Amino acid sequence: MSEVATTQNTSNSLTGLLLPLSDRTLLVPNVALAELIPYRAPQAAQGLPSWLLGQVAWRDLRLPLLSFEAAAGGEAKVGTGARVAVLNALGGRPHVKFIALLLQGIPRSLKLEADLPRADAPLSVLELEAVQLGTDVAKIPDLMALEQMLADAGLI
Repeated sequence: MSEVATTQNTSNSLTGLLLPLSDRTLLVPNVALAELIPYRAPQAAQGLPSWLLGQVAWRDLRLPLLSFEAAAGGEAKVGTGARVAVLNALGGRPHVKFIALLLQGIPRSLKLEADLPRADAPLSVLELEAVQLGTDVAKIPDLMALEQMLADAGLI
């Protein structure tokens, strides 16, 4: 009888993405991003919450385009370098696989250690934690809560 030897990766690092917004930077695991697409004006509808900019077309789907800043109590802004991050939905809803998030630039990839230093920064209701990345602070978003906002508004 033979034994199968397996090796495990003992590294406590993962790859993260810094998502630039108009007033903060979000930090998500790289697997959260399905695709980055150019900004295109969303198809708007009447009576939408201010944080929902409308819907954008992506791969034969219509995705809700969200402004994280507006959902967190700020203002939605579309700058000259705007992009759209198509994020994998986490809520397990069978008909919702992706949501779109307005960005103000191109995400940047970086290696992260498991023990990121926490930052002493105020958090919005949609932020789980603030972390120190060199001289910069990044916020870890509560993507489940963002998705729940869509559900609570009857939009998904």
